Amino acid sequence: MKKLATLFIITATPALAASGPFFSMKNTDFIVLIGFILFVALLVYLKVPGLVGGMLDKRAEGIKSELNEAKALHEEAQILLASYERKQKEVQEQADRIVEAAKTEAQNAANEAKEDLKESIARRLAAADDQIASAQDAAIKEVRDTAIVVAVAAANDVIASKLTAADGNALIEDAIKDVAAKLH
Repeated sequence: MKKLATLFIITATPALAASGPFFSMKNTDFIVLIGFILFVALLVYLKVPGLVGGMLDKRAEGIKSELNEAKALHEEAQILLASYERKQKEVQEQADRIVEAAKTEAQNAANEAKEDLKESIARRLAAADDQIASAQDAAIKEVRDTAIVVAVAAANDVIASKLTAADGNALIEDAIKDVAAKLH
């Protein structure tokens, strides 16, 4: 603090150096006052305050126009933001609809695949049942054919052992008469 006070004393000494009457050319305060008044008069004569005021007015108008432009840009940005938010909401809704449609389509495809699988299994079971029935019919036919062959062979053996030649000729003649009667 002491240093600051010393600094003020040293710098103020030229101002205290003025001596004598105030309105004297030897008084520096008076000379400085006259110089200051002449400087201000020169500034007023050259219309510097009007020029400075005009420049300040132009600057104020520039700032005002920049503020208006910024305000317009802000409003345009708000409108654009609202537009993008609406578009984003529409796109989100469309994406939700697409996802929902895809889920529904996938569920339908899964149900259709289940139905197709059931039908395929039913067809295969029916084909297997048909094959089993066909195999049973073939086995029954084969058993019948074998039984007929065995029966014919047994009948042939029985007939051959009990039938005489005269009885055989009589049977052949009876068969020829039956055929002749049926053909005519």
